[in-house]
Amino acid sequence: MTAQALIQVLASGLLMGLIYALIAVGLSLIFGLMDVVNFAHGEFLMIAMYATFGLVLWTTLDPIVVAPLVVGLMFCVGAFVYVAVVRYAMRTKANAGMVQIFSTFGLAILIQGGAQYFFTPDYRSIKTSWLGGHTLDLAGIFLPWPQIYGGLISIAAFAALSLISRTDFGKALEATREDQGAVALVGINRNKVFAVGWGLGAALVGLAGTVLAIFYYIHPQVGATFGTIAYVTVALGGFGSVFGALVAGVIVGLVEAITALILPPTMKAVGIYALYLAVVFFRPSGLFGKL
Repeated sequence: MTAQALIQVLASGLLMGLIYALIAVGLSLIFGLMDVVNFAHGEFLMIAMYATFGLVLWTTLDPIVVAPLVVGLMFCVGAFVYVAVVRYAMRTKANAGMVQIFSTFGLAILIQGGAQYFFTPDYRSIKTSWLGGHTLDLAGIFLPWPQIYGGLISIAAFAALSLISRTDFGKALEATREDQGAVALVGINRNKVFAVGWGLGAALVGLAGTVLAIFYYIHPQVGATFGTIAYVTVALGGFGSVFGALVAGVIVGLVEAITALILPPTMKAVGIYALYLAVVFFRPSGLFGKL
């Protein structure tokens, strides 16, 4: 193992880790706001990837160009899911947690089944794009441009979230998270805040979907693969911690890359799940969680 090869592995893991963080942050945001785990999070990613694929075919534009349309669409999807499903699940008096779990899990099965019915289980991909198939050579370290783009988008998204937290809307989100009863007394509409929060969470995973669609195959089960990684990332970073999702995403990406170096590439997920078990046993609240 040369130093150059090790740097190559770590750089690749870092870029994928930033993309994992972008996938996971919407899940963490929703949980932090409402204490609800969205088990349809991976399927939101799948919808975004299919939407990117469809818009590219329809408009012949590059995925980077159609990304804002997909993000806007996913914001509407997230807000609609809260209004049509989650809001009613939260009203349940008995076994509220289980009702919320099964409502989003059932939604995930419905979305995945619908994708299989309408789009078939076939694998699809975007054949040509501005970044697809291109790499950056840095002194013998080769970095794919789609992953570089995804890493930069992830950093920009986390920076935007940091700025949003300082606005009136961000303060309303934080206040609603801390005390839902108190915010109602000062005139803040809790349901409207929750709907926007779900929309924002879905928009973030939608942004990740536009990135993945450039270099990853699109099929009805794609959300399950990345959704599982997102849950591990959120558990490691701490449920509800946006900054934790960023740090944990990078750690997961590096662990995956190093595992693929030590073990056969087909077993690269072993390192991720071993990391998850370590978190469960030794720090159940995650690195930055408060549970």
